[in-house]
Amino acid sequence: MTLSPRRVALLVATNTALAPFAIDAYLPAMSALADSIGASIHHTELSLSAFLAGFALGQLLFGPLSDRVGRKPVLLGGLVVFLLASLVITSVDSLTELLAWRFVQALGGGATVVNSAAIVRDCFSGREAAKVMSTMAIIMLLAPLAAPVVGSGLLYLGDWWLIFVFLAGYAAFLMWLMGTRLPETRAPGAPAASPRQMLGNYVSVLRHREAMGYVCAASMSFAGLFAFITASPFLYLEHYGLSPGHYPLVFGVNVVTMAASNRLNIRLLRRRSPQQNLCLGLAIQLAAASGLALLVATGLESLWSVVPLIMLFAGTIGLVAPNAISSLLDHFHHMSATAAALQGSIQFSCGALAGVLVGAFQIDSAWPMVATMLGASLAGNLGLRVLAGRAGLTAAGPSSP
Repeated sequence: MTLSPRRVALLVATNTALAPFAIDAYLPAMSALADSIGASIHHTELSLSAFLAGFALGQLLFGPLSDRVGRKPVLLGGLVVFLLASLVITSVDSLTELLAWRFVQALGGGATVVNSAAIVRDCFSGREAAKVMSTMAIIMLLAPLAAPVVGSGLLYLGDWWLIFVFLAGYAAFLMWLMGTRLPETRAPGAPAASPRQMLGNYVSVLRHREAMGYVCAASMSFAGLFAFITASPFLYLEHYGLSPGHYPLVFGVNVVTMAASNRLNIRLLRRRSPQQNLCLGLAIQLAAASGLALLVATGLESLWSVVPLIMLFAGTIGLVAPNAISSLLDHFHHMSATAAALQGSIQFSCGALAGVLVGAFQIDSAWPMVATMLGASLAGNLGLRVLAGRAGLTAAGPSSP
């Protein structure tokens, strides 16, 4: 099978879309789910953090395994776990069961998604890899745009459990698609690392100062995004009084900005380096988070003043994520899945921590979300400059694919 950039982007985006569907599809049903299991909406929102924690661990465990045995076996095995856990979740009747099975579901999801960046790096490098990842991200943006709409529709047709039946069906579709349309991209003669070497590979990434600057940038940007995602059911449905039917519309406008920033990233990469675009994205996020903090501090916040700044913060992920990941993986050609796994694990751990910080304060205010977004943005900007230094701020020469 021939793998053109467009085909790789389409296949990998379809696979990676599993995560945003698992995260966003049940957000409109959060209140209904909370009522069903007898928990508050704030405590039920912790199921997002449980998912992110499992996702982080899944990537950490299965990234090196992918470098050892190949992309497809790990990918398909993870899909089986995700499918079965999704079906079990439909029958949970307590918060503890929900958190436990969301964690297991995420382990399978992490095993699948960790392969996405590695597959791209198997086939491309440098600017070409950044362009493929941006194209992949544009396609993948359909998932967070569609997921709340699908969730609202399924909630209307049945109940919250129908959303998890849908997730199981999507996993089954991916098993067929990846099993029949994706070849093994790991080089046949690539050396297989021993468990001790796998641990050493993780250590080598952690000790690479510039690479950790890119990890910090992507992870803090992601933490800020998930502070919003975790808070959004409470903020929009209860604090601002939106109906579950209107929630997908207000939530989905963020995707418009994401799509625009991804298109902008692809255009800017013709004359700018991924590192320069990364710095631009982080600066925009800091400005948006500062604006949100100013609105809340002055009492001028409203749905219509907050949403545009959230759009700007969330949308700029399209300038941050693809450039940070491609810059990181350019330093680890020989163990791209391991590097991607560590990056993904740290990123989702930071997202889980951000969710816990937001959910821990059961107050009728936007402050927990806004303060977490501002703190994460400051940390991302400082981390890139301190760890990556000059290399993370200046243009790099063109890389050959």
